[in-house]
Amino acid sequence: MAQEIERKFLVRGAFQSQVRQSVRITQGYLSSVPERTVRVRLKGEKGYLTIKGKSDVSGLSRYEWEKEIPAGEARELLALCEPGVIDKIRHLVPVGTHLFEVDEFLGENEGLVVAEVELKSGDESFEHPEWLGPEVTGDRRYYNASLARCPYRKWS
Repeated sequence: MAQEIERKFLVRGAFQSQVRQSVRITQGYLSSVPERTVRVRLKGEKGYLTIKGKSDVSGLSRYEWEKEIPAGEARELLALCEPGVIDKIRHLVPVGTHLFEVDEFLGENEGLVVAEVELKSGDESFEHPEWLGPEVTGDRRYYNASLARCPYRKWS
């Protein structure tokens, strides 16, 4: 079983000068129940279908399965998704031996910038760049499926 282990942080500083690559991502959810999410994504000109299992208690680890699908099929599936679409620009930022994915949200989630780092184990150490803010790994509000239902701009 493919296990995803990642930590998630708010971004509180300038990271742009360290960006290696950026891509626009549009994604929706065919299912966003806590036990599983089924996500359809357009990442640039490529389509993906992803299934994620329920997170562990810490929010650090969960099952993940992802396959590339034709972009046309991804567009068709996006039309079937639950209400609420995530639109963001993903920036890849190398820091030490790790690659941070910094998501700059657009649309209803504009103003939110989140960084994720994938790890080999939950206790793996990694360099914390100066722009990395507070950790939000276990906070469900920052899950993309939650942001699709309750966008950042609507938080009080």
